[in-house]
Amino acid sequence: MSNLTYRPWQDGDDLALLQLWGDPATPQAHIDRTMLRASSEDPWARCVVGEDLGVPVAAAVVFESSLHPDRLWFYAEVAPEHRRQGIATEMANLLRAEVPPSGVTALKSRYTFAAGVDDGGAAAGFAASLGQAPIQRARDVVVEPESLKLPVFDDDGLTLEAAATGSVELTRLVADYYNALHGWDRAEMTLGRAQAMLLGDSTGAKGAVVLRDKPKDKGGKILSFALSYEPARVDAPADVLLGWDPALPEAEAREAVRGLLAMLVHQYPVKLEVDDSMVPLAQLVDELVAAGQATVVTTTTIVATA
Repeated sequence: MSNLTYRPWQDGDDLALLQLWGDPATPQAHIDRTMLRASSEDPWARCVVGEDLGVPVAAAVVFESSLHPDRLWFYAEVAPEHRRQGIATEMANLLRAEVPPSGVTALKSRYTFAAGVDDGGAAAGFAASLGQAPIQRARDVVVEPESLKLPVFDDDGLTLEAAATGSVELTRLVADYYNALHGWDRAEMTLGRAQAMLLGDSTGAKGAVVLRDKPKDKGGKILSFALSYEPARVDAPADVLLGWDPALPEAEAREAVRGLLAMLVHQYPVKLEVDDSMVPLAQLVDELVAAGQATVVTTTTIVATA
């Protein structure tokens, strides 16, 4: 047991903790820190801060997600000089004593490590101590230009088109794709949530392109889609969400993914987030990595209790 005292999150704790924690090690860690918040009832969230002689040094949060309702998100961080003293475990135990009205108690977390920097061993050990086991792997991957052969287009056949991010057709497909790919963590993506979380202006979405089996004005259906987002740095590759119609047979999905990715990287590199559940894309990325035409930048492991 540590000698820390614990209290609820207060305004100003984020700045106080940042002084001790320093910059986040990965972009994912930066996002994770935004989970820390004041306790609330709607949405349900509980957050504690650990103090050493009145100075905040650690914090942890659990909260419900309307998108993934079967598990609570859990995140904890401790200042480097206070780690390996059982502080994160103490905070987890305090938060586990809090149960939302829904009765959901299963915890979900993630840890990320950059290629060649860390293997995530310490975080993996902590997750295991909480009874969490891996349920998914996600990789940020940069794909190099001209790494794939371009598809063959036809006036009456395969067509690449720009799409409006507000399009109902695209929004419905994105929602269906998200739900289909999250059997490992049941999702309730709706049209409204797809706009708010993936397609709307507030998400940083800058544009969309779709690959159709034939032109839209000839009744063509979307085979695959790509959404581009503002990168973290001006000189960084565009962040791209690449997906496909989940109703497609696997062989057709592989071709739709390969063809659209080939167009995306025809001249410039792109960065993709690839979950292992995205089988056609994950297999293609594995091929490109093995050929030296793509590089894994970070690897994230999502863990959860049973």
